[in-house]
Amino acid sequence: MGMLKRGLLVGLKTTWTLGKIIFPITFLVTILGHTPVLGWIASILAPIMGVIGLPGEAAIPLVLGNVLNLYAGIGAILTLELTVKEVFILAMMLSFSHSLLIESAVAAKVGIRMSVVLAVRIFLALLSAFLIHLFWSGGQETAQYGFVSQVSQPEIEGWLAIAWSGVTSATLGIVQLAIIVIPLMVGVQIMKERNWLKVVSNGMAPVTKMLGIKENTSTTLASGLLFGLAFGAGVMIQAVKEDGVSKKDLYLVFIFLVACHAVIEDTLIFIPLGIPVWPLLIIRIITAILLTMAVAYVWRRLEKKQELERKEATYEH
Repeated sequence: MGMLKRGLLVGLKTTWTLGKIIFPITFLVTILGHTPVLGWIASILAPIMGVIGLPGEAAIPLVLGNVLNLYAGIGAILTLELTVKEVFILAMMLSFSHSLLIESAVAAKVGIRMSVVLAVRIFLALLSAFLIHLFWSGGQETAQYGFVSQVSQPEIEGWLAIAWSGVTSATLGIVQLAIIVIPLMVGVQIMKERNWLKVVSNGMAPVTKMLGIKENTSTTLASGLLFGLAFGAGVMIQAVKEDGVSKKDLYLVFIFLVACHAVIEDTLIFIPLGIPVWPLLIIRIITAILLTMAVAYVWRRLEKKQELERKEATYEH
């Protein structure tokens, strides 16, 4: 009973910590969605879409997916007549880069620079789009969307109604967060107190070793992979407090997770677009592994160089 209580308290504290970030951002971007601002941004981006093999109107789902969420971006794709290749490029970009404001702010709460999260995700989205456009000559047939069609939302009129829509969306976001985070933190607490967490860490040791990070990040890694960046951050906040996760490991885990998180939900959600989803999943996982390994390698080299310089400075004195 004590374990459940302690886990519940940790879950509530984590929900409160993340909720203070998620609520205001969700509120603001929901209101933003009822203004011409997103349309203006899309029109500015439209002329450069051709560089990555997309028509001008494809800027709309990109903006919606990044400012709002994946569902908004996919909903916008379903209203456009695009080729399979164009849809695949959009899906690839959105899988790397979506919900930028909320997820970047959550990562910043853990101690990761927001600029790093933004730079990595936007870079991966643009690079993947450019490479697909450059090397894939197929997919020229018109995309046939699946069993889900875009349902038109009723028009909301008046600032009071728009503000209420923002409050409703933000509250729903917090409820969804609590539904996952609280049981997750209770489970983690039970695993810790019964030493099951060590078994999980040992089981993931080959993966963490390959990525160049320590085993005490395994729970965060697993949580982020299954549930998403925000929920992985919730576990990481606790891990930083209790397990002494280093700054280096903190960055490496989040570099992996910004490229590849919520792999089940974020893969299945693209099925209605009528594109092969396995390549999406495989590309995300391979990219995350290679990127994290590369950053870990460079980081180790820099650490060795700094250590050597310190030793030389010591000898000189």
